[in-house]
Amino acid sequence: MTTTAPQLRKPRGKKRGGVLGNTGLYLATGVAAFLFLVPFYLLVRNALSTDAEITGEHWKFFPTHLQWGNVGDLFDDTSVDFARSMWNSLVVAVSMTVGILLICSLAGYALARIPYKHSDKIFYVVLGTLMVPTAVTFVPSFVLVSSLGWVDTYRGLIIPGLFSGFTCFLFRQYFLGFPKELEEAARVDGLGYWGAYWKVVVPNSLNFFAAIATITFISGWNAFLWPLVIGQDPGAWTVQVALSSYMTNQTVVFHQIFMATAISILPLVFVFLFLQRWLVQGIAQTGIKG
Repeated sequence: MTTTAPQLRKPRGKKRGGVLGNTGLYLATGVAAFLFLVPFYLLVRNALSTDAEITGEHWKFFPTHLQWGNVGDLFDDTSVDFARSMWNSLVVAVSMTVGILLICSLAGYALARIPYKHSDKIFYVVLGTLMVPTAVTFVPSFVLVSSLGWVDTYRGLIIPGLFSGFTCFLFRQYFLGFPKELEEAARVDGLGYWGAYWKVVVPNSLNFFAAIATITFISGWNAFLWPLVIGQDPGAWTVQVALSSYMTNQTVVFHQIFMATAISILPLVFVFLFLQRWLVQGIAQTGIKG
């Protein structure tokens, strides 16, 4: 005669605790999402309002009449060529993204994979550049760019920012963890370091490249101080410099500031939404833990 062992039931307290835990997680996520979306709501609301509604005493959740004409006022303003500034920022951000991906990835791959007795010393020099404050190199960089005649040009806006010691460091850390077996198989097929990089490493590292591209594009688009100094002519202004022109000591055009800001962040929103799933995966593959 056989007997079956009684089945143990899970305590109800744990199940109830799991539900409460999920509820707390959803509540915290909802609060964080609300706090994150409030600035966007204020931006859109004020962009479609008049100056009187923005600065008025009585707050309205949304204006009674949406001022879509603010878009036309923004681009018809002859004092600031906002469309030109958007184009300048796009050229600068895209060029810097492509340049940094190419130069820093090659440098990081060389430091991680090509055997050279002084590679560690070069790497320490690259790390040393991260300890130099930007304010120290700002004036010498401007003097150099000015002596080359690159003021008010794309070259002056782009070339000085085509290398990043931190991005080079991230690429090196990533390539140190890249499977060597794939590169060894490429060398068996007759490929050198250059061929292995282009045909094996890059196609299998698109997640990481996309993450670095997202960060670099956002940084290049939001740059302000260097474009302000180099782009002295209004035709060379980037979007961040153009935004600052709507607020002076004499006048503040509120609806144009908010509308210009709302339009200027659209490329960043599109880039982030398109590459967001690669952004987290790429950062997780840098090799930096803890």
